[in-house]
Amino acid sequence: MERYSKILLDVWREACRHIEIAEATDLITPLILRQLPLDQLVLRIVDLERGVVDTVAATARDHRRPKSRLRSECTPDAIDRLFQWCRRGEVLHDSTEALQERLPGLLPEDVAGDILAGPLNTAEGPSGVLVFVATSTRLFTAEHEELLKVLVEPFTVALENDRRLRELTALREKVEAENRSLLTKLGRNDLSDAIVGVESGLRGVMDRVSLVARADIPVLILGETGSGKEVLARAIHKQSRRDNGPFLRVNCGAIPPELVDSELFGHERGSFTGATALRKGWFERADRGTLFLDECGELPPAAQVRLLRILQDGTFERVGGERQIHVDVRVVAATHRNLQAMVGEGTFREDLWYRLAVFPIHLPPLRDRPEDIAALAAHFALRAAKRFGLPARTPTPEDVNLLAKYNWPGNVRELASVIERAAILGNGLKLDVTTALGVVPQTSFSESAWPQLSSPTSQFSPLPRDFSLPSAQAAIQESHSRPQASRIASTRPIADFSPLDSAMRQHIEAALQRTRGRIEGPHGAAKLLGINPHTLRARMRKLKINWRNFRPAEDVV
Repeated sequence: MERYSKILLDVWREACRHIEIAEATDLITPLILRQLPLDQLVLRIVDLERGVVDTVAATARDHRRPKSRLRSECTPDAIDRLFQWCRRGEVLHDSTEALQERLPGLLPEDVAGDILAGPLNTAEGPSGVLVFVATSTRLFTAEHEELLKVLVEPFTVALENDRRLRELTALREKVEAENRSLLTKLGRNDLSDAIVGVESGLRGVMDRVSLVARADIPVLILGETGSGKEVLARAIHKQSRRDNGPFLRVNCGAIPPELVDSELFGHERGSFTGATALRKGWFERADRGTLFLDECGELPPAAQVRLLRILQDGTFERVGGERQIHVDVRVVAATHRNLQAMVGEGTFREDLWYRLAVFPIHLPPLRDRPEDIAALAAHFALRAAKRFGLPARTPTPEDVNLLAKYNWPGNVRELASVIERAAILGNGLKLDVTTALGVVPQTSFSESAWPQLSSPTSQFSPLPRDFSLPSAQAAIQESHSRPQASRIASTRPIADFSPLDSAMRQHIEAALQRTRGRIEGPHGAAKLLGINPHTLRARMRKLKINWRNFRPAEDVV
């Protein structure tokens, strides 16, 4: 073994330096030629499931590529004999004819001469075969067999590295193909959303983004639902030094309280019932990147404590684990709630508030930046045309005038939905913004004909979720047939209306009463209300509704 230490070290160096097996083999062969009467080196992989043996690398003394067939089809009996030989790990030294008879498929076709062959085995089983070929005038000896035995290990490692590289390449190509398909369906060119309003309504916001992007400190984005907080978080990540790392988004409000720790920090195998394997949490997956914690105000108190520790020193433990894990993650948090008020109420930790709000950015709602509506509408119109395969249509001045008068409680997200609806209703001929908004024109598009949408007496209203054109027309006709009732309703004092939280609480409690406190399943309250069970639980926590109060006494354990 000592006499082969120099060549073995050189072979190991080349095998580890070059990941692609063909490149590594080309550089290793000249090293072996110094010790062996080698005319040809062939490296083959064994695919037991498909019953084939493929040549993945081949070199010759004269630097010519062998012209032998690359793949050998094997019968089940031949594959079984080849498998048993590989498991024994023995080196074979024989003529071509004898080996082809003993192990059909081991050698490529058109290979002739004195043969040395050794199996390449991994922990998972046989992976390949290393074959040395010498002509009839150049024969191998017992010393050469010993050299082959010591070369088997570095070639096994090189072949395994090549296999993993090919698997990663295949997975990457699959993911890229799926991403291209999804982007095509969404009518987008890349994953980053275009930010409309950089030079107008969002100029001040983008100036703050540019200031903080490279500072690598936590950022807190404050804004209403649908105002584009995730788009702003992606812009911070894109302009930071972490732009080559991952950007992951977590909706904290959609995670059940009992699973928050497992989702954010991961868990060890066997740490709780159902934990059949180790799972990395969102913080581990976002290492050297950015983690966007959307709706961070929904985090339960226990998770707030662990989040505070990560922000302080970057360490945490998986659920059920004892080892400290260090990650390098930048946290960008966002919420539509008033965290300062929650701190005063004791529902959000004051020290966590100070950690997250190192650099707060307020994202104004769409109604506060009407100068962006025209550009946003045009952007969403072009995107809708690509998405639905319709001719591109841009909003007219009358359309923009209508859109500018609306109050946009759903912000940019609602505007995108309205424009998509207008594109579908227009059927490629125009953008039917009037119908999409659910607006009933009175006389003309004059300023006096349209009351302000933000006023209590506004006749503009967004369409309901179950909107359809016939139902909208019926509603319009009904409203025209009862003008007096409409005027009476519009003049009703505002004090008569219940607060939204109160109305929502009554509606959820009525659903829980009907479903006997059940939340999930075909007979649960979430199904009855038409929302996700996780969303329902989050709203119940916010409104302090206890499902146990609606269970019959005999059902409560």
